[in-house]
Amino acid sequence: MKNAPYDLRVDSGGDQFAVSGPTPRLSWKPPSGMARPGGYELRLTVDGEARPAVRAAPGRHRFLPWPWAALRSGRQVAWQVRADDATGPSPWSEWHTFEVGLLDQDWRARWISPAEPGDPGHGKRPAHTLTTRFEARAGVRSARLYATALGVYEAYVNGERAGTAVLSPGSTSYDRTLYAQASDVTAAVRAGGNLLEILLSDGWYRGQVGAFRLPAGWGTTLGARAELHIAYGDGSRQVVRSDETWTSTRSAILRADLMDGQTTDFRGGPGTGRPVLVDQVEAPAIDWSPAPAVRVVESRPALRVERIGDGRWIADFGRNTSGWIALSDLGPAGTRTVVDHGEHLGPDGDLTTTHLDSVSPDGQLVPFVQRDEAVSAGRGETFEPRHTVHGFRYARLRRDGAPLDPASITMRVVHTDLRRTGTFACDDDGLNRLHEIADWSFRGNAVDVPTDCPTRERLAWTGDYQVFAPTATRLYDVLGFSRKWLRSVRDDQLPDGRIANFSPDGRRVKHHLDDRLAMMTGSAGWGDAIVAVPWELYESYGDRDVLTENWEAMVRWVEWALETARTARHASRTERSAEPLPHERYLWDGSFHWGEWSEPKPKAADGTPVDPIRTDPVAWFMADKGEVGTAFLYRSTSTLARVARVLDRTEDAARYSETAEHVRDAWRTEFLAPDGRTAGDTQAGYVRALSLGLVPDELRTAAAARLVELIRAAGTHLGTGFLATRDLLPVLARTGHVDLAYELLFRRTAPSWLYMLDRGATTIWEDWEGVDGNGDAHDSLNHYSKGAVIRFLHTHTLGLRQSPGSVAWESFEVAPIPHPSLTWARGTHESPQGTIAVEWRTTGDELTLTVDVPSATTARVVFPDGTAETVATGTFRATRPLPGAR
Repeated sequence: MKNAPYDLRVDSGGDQFAVSGPTPRLSWKPPSGMARPGGYELRLTVDGEARPAVRAAPGRHRFLPWPWAALRSGRQVAWQVRADDATGPSPWSEWHTFEVGLLDQDWRARWISPAEPGDPGHGKRPAHTLTTRFEARAGVRSARLYATALGVYEAYVNGERAGTAVLSPGSTSYDRTLYAQASDVTAAVRAGGNLLEILLSDGWYRGQVGAFRLPAGWGTTLGARAELHIAYGDGSRQVVRSDETWTSTRSAILRADLMDGQTTDFRGGPGTGRPVLVDQVEAPAIDWSPAPAVRVVESRPALRVERIGDGRWIADFGRNTSGWIALSDLGPAGTRTVVDHGEHLGPDGDLTTTHLDSVSPDGQLVPFVQRDEAVSAGRGETFEPRHTVHGFRYARLRRDGAPLDPASITMRVVHTDLRRTGTFACDDDGLNRLHEIADWSFRGNAVDVPTDCPTRERLAWTGDYQVFAPTATRLYDVLGFSRKWLRSVRDDQLPDGRIANFSPDGRRVKHHLDDRLAMMTGSAGWGDAIVAVPWELYESYGDRDVLTENWEAMVRWVEWALETARTARHASRTERSAEPLPHERYLWDGSFHWGEWSEPKPKAADGTPVDPIRTDPVAWFMADKGEVGTAFLYRSTSTLARVARVLDRTEDAARYSETAEHVRDAWRTEFLAPDGRTAGDTQAGYVRALSLGLVPDELRTAAAARLVELIRAAGTHLGTGFLATRDLLPVLARTGHVDLAYELLFRRTAPSWLYMLDRGATTIWEDWEGVDGNGDAHDSLNHYSKGAVIRFLHTHTLGLRQSPGSVAWESFEVAPIPHPSLTWARGTHESPQGTIAVEWRTTGDELTLTVDVPSATTARVVFPDGTAETVATGTFRATRPLPGAR
């Protein structure tokens, strides 16, 4: 019996249901057991009415352009697909349903803003409640609430919260992009009088931003827009819209800031409503996000709650994460509970956050604070602060004159509700835990955008995500999440083509080009995300449109970097020769670069780490980082040539290919010696040169040997930082040093990954010694970029990787490289073709390998002894001797 296609999807996000625009793209998985379907047939209903069936060409099951007439606002859609081959059609798939959002041209609601009699300043403002009442008749068939805001909002119908999404409408570049949310509120609407409320706070729109807690610059006035569409059983409709009849009151939330926290006094009454302000804001057209919703994805009780003094307790939740705490027992009326959140406990067992303090550009200390407060009304309230979000493992609770029930404390884990697509496990507990903390660190930073840390900065730095994206695509379906973020990257691009350091950029550097931050914008390895991330998404998911929508931004970035290389020189080269040498026009050395960033710090005589940036910031800023800049210029230019070929831009492909060769040759001339040594002679430099193809074939062995020497000279420790760590182990494996790669992976002294585990890490640290030998914390303890190492566990330990030149896993390789201490490993990847499963086990001198190959896919299986087989759809299992076995 034939199987049906499955996993039908549209490329849109949504909360309770998928919500699309008028022409969503369609995707599905081929039916298992049908090697090469001859084609597909699709059928559709819109609001229950059937549309003519259509056919899709063979092999076209990803991102099929909408094959019917464009849909109108609010339409409820269901579609099915079946495959066929020479023996006839498969069964029809299950129905997949989605709805069309309220399209921008159909919104009639007005923007309304709260009446704010005074402004206590950023970080201290209250949340406001915007309210209307309406009458509804009996016989409600369905009710949809469409809403958005400039600020963070929650909507309620008769006291019931609409939807399950939190922190809506999300983090975007509000000057150009604004997303709305749709909720099914049918069950909340009742015959007779009804109350519709919107609770609105500063959020990302005008709240505090970054380590220095400066106000976001998107706007100064909050706004909300909402339409409630009610359909009755008799076919009639009713619409309730935000307009001048709504009222505004200050809510019980006296302070709401995403960074600092929330204060709620439940004793406060509703207050006197004031008329809302109407049409006081400017907002871009409303759109519908391609990303999944941000939700409470898990609730965790405290593992332990310890009293540390009168009225003070420490709750340990066992895991560093992103979210907040819900308190179900606030004590008698008037009881104040103060909750401080953090990642680390000091020697005295109390919470400490000093490692997250910052010093502003003008030298002022900015203490780190994540504090929620609740005052009880004595009516059994539950405090759940949904207008802030924190990064924490520990919470210190203070309460005077009232007991604290440990069972009343619950951690809510909050992040984008990503669908898992990859798993890994082996028989080494340390590697499993490393995989777990790297995975968890990314989850804690995937809060609508890919942030660097959920604590001090909470900014979506471009460098962090371009480093981790190839690992993220192995763990989760991050296509919609990444496309949403890339839109902000494009929105924030500077007029000259530079890419902002982080996006959404609430500091709005593109409008403040004389700002100090603007001077530090346009760095290699950071701005290159606009090229690297779309290419990774294309290779992993086969989404050609993601290249199309980012093409112009890619070109502007690369052309700016090329022009900077041509026109700006580092001072050291000017001293060398007044006139540029011919190759220098392709050296990207005359503008700011962050460089390798976060390499292991050198130690002083007493063993104390020394931070070169803080020791001499001017020298660090002015240092020649042309090796890094030129290497990434080569990578982005050559990648741009590949993108052009995919997009059938033949002339662009030829031009950028030729330019990339010039950049590569310039790098070799300036930074590579005839014996294979690089000018910088660092671990990171060799990793970068070898991984990016900058070293000619005849010198690769020498360059790899020098990398090995440097690692051994460091006591067999890594010396890489932000940009090169991800590629260190794969480079060693590819150049014949896999034993050393595993030595580094299993190393348990600093700097190493397993050192983090032995020091109690539950997420990846920003600094290699985030918790030093004295137990003191340094920098962020949840900074996922160095966790990109776990991709090695998938690609080399398990051995599963996509074939060169393959897109969307249409072909893949399984070539495990086991370590002698491991006897088994297994993992899966939910590819666009279907589920790939790999497992290997060693018994004595033999290895048994099992591979599940999905439909319309081919695999090449390479055993450690060098034998190889090509495998088609189905399950493959074979046993071969291990190398050296007799």
